[in-house]
Amino acid sequence: MTSQIKFNVAYIKLSTKIEGPFNRCCIWFQGCNLNCKGCGNKDLQPLMPKHIVTINELIDIVKKAKAEFDIEGITISGGEPSLQLGLADFNNEIHKLGLGVIMFSGKYKEQLDKGLVSSIDLLIEGPYIESQKDESRILLGSINKKLTFVTDRYSKYEDYFYNPVSLEEVTAEDYIFINGD
Repeated sequence: MTSQIKFNVAYIKLSTKIEGPFNRCCIWFQGCNLNCKGCGNKDLQPLMPKHIVTINELIDIVKKAKAEFDIEGITISGGEPSLQLGLADFNNEIHKLGLGVIMFSGKYKEQLDKGLVSSIDLLIEGPYIESQKDESRILLGSINKKLTFVTDRYSKYEDYFYNPVSLEEVTAEDYIFINGD
């Protein structure tokens, strides 16, 4: 692992039960070049620096979440996480902590680097398509999005995405946003 790896982080929620099964730490990355019409995270689309964080700093944040909130894993979202160079290295370090990794991507598995895909336990893949709003699953947005279980870690928990989820408040810098479906 190289300590020179840096990520463009928009927000971090140390403890959430909204972004996947179990208690998780969620990291939203800044920047997306897909421009999906009706995107739910439009403020995370601009390809601009937000909070530049080294891989070691980000790992320390996840360690803090594990110690303070007993998280089971992390969820990475955005923006488009696959734009973050070195993300597979980060995910592999998270696995060494005994934690799982769920990643949302507007790209399909075939469009992603194989090393990145193999560093994830569950990939939620595909672009948001506004005309195909998904009314039966939570968090996925549109019916074209697929749950791809790269490992067996979350394969028994597919039902999570069919259950109603509550909302939670996330405080970020000088404003508050609501997270959940």
